[in-house]
Amino acid sequence: MSETAGISTGIATRYATAVFDLAKEGKAIKALESDIAALDAAMAESADLRTLLHSPLYSREEQGAAIGAIAKRMELSETTANVLALLSAKRRLFVLPQLVAVLRDRLAEERGEVTAEVTTAKALTKAQSDKLAKTLKAQVGKSVIIKETVDESIIGGLIVKVGSKMIDTSIASKLNALQNTMKEVG
Repeated sequence: MSETAGISTGIATRYATAVFDLAKEGKAIKALESDIAALDAAMAESADLRTLLHSPLYSREEQGAAIGAIAKRMELSETTANVLALLSAKRRLFVLPQLVAVLRDRLAEERGEVTAEVTTAKALTKAQSDKLAKTLKAQVGKSVIIKETVDESIIGGLIVKVGSKMIDTSIASKLNALQNTMKEVG
């Protein structure tokens, strides 16, 4: 992790903890969940929003006015709108992607869920995804949400990451291991 990414994550974690605690105290967890989903989707879809978050060309006032209008247009909760305004006033809007990620993790933890990042050579069917989620739930003891990525370069098999654990059953990794073994022998 680069130093700036570590700093951004640290800042985002502090803000996320405060926002989560405020939402929990105000019994507004559901509103926070919908706000986080909306912000995540907006950042993924809008290049203009991503530019607003990261560009130093916008003044503090311009960022504040723009993020306030965005929050109003998206009908975000008061808590989320206030946090966005604070981030803008402190020139810290660049941490919003990390803030959303940390809050998504905290909300999942609150629901007793864990996210499994699954990489496959081709998309899983609904039945395969459900079976994998059931198997992982038996292993980790929590409900598992599957976040799937398709990467044809792994040839076949799966790469599953749950928290700090990774299981790599891809054909590409097995071929690499075999190649390394052959180098040691020959």
